[in-house]
Amino acid sequence: DAARGIGMSRIGTLTRVELRLVWPAILSAMRLSTQMSMGVLAIAAYVKGPGLGNLIFAGLARVGSPTALPMALSGTLLIVILALVLDALLVLLGRLTTSKGIR
Repeated sequence: DAARGIGMSRIGTLTRVELRLVWPAILSAMRLSTQMSMGVLAIAAYVKGPGLGNLIFAGLARVGSPTALPMALSGTLLIVILALVLDALLVLLGRLTTSKGIR
C-alpha cells in the first residue's frame, strides 16, 4: 500500500517491493528442492536410471569382493559433495542478493 501511495506502478511494486521480500523464501525452496533432488539421484539407479547411484548399487551388488566398499563409498561421497557444493552456492547467492535488513 505504501508503494502504491508514493505512485509506484504495479510492476514497480512487484519488482522493487514484493519480490525482494519473498526472495529469501524462494531461495529456501530452491535449496530444499536441490537437496531432495540429490536424494532422488541416488535412488534413480535402483530403477536402472543414470546417475551417481550406479556406483552405490554396483558396490552393494558385489558385497564380499574387495571393490564393493570403495565403490559404494565413492558413490555416496560424490553425491554428498555435490549436494554440499550446490547448497553452498545457493547460500552464497542468497547472501549476495538479499539485503541486510531482510536477512
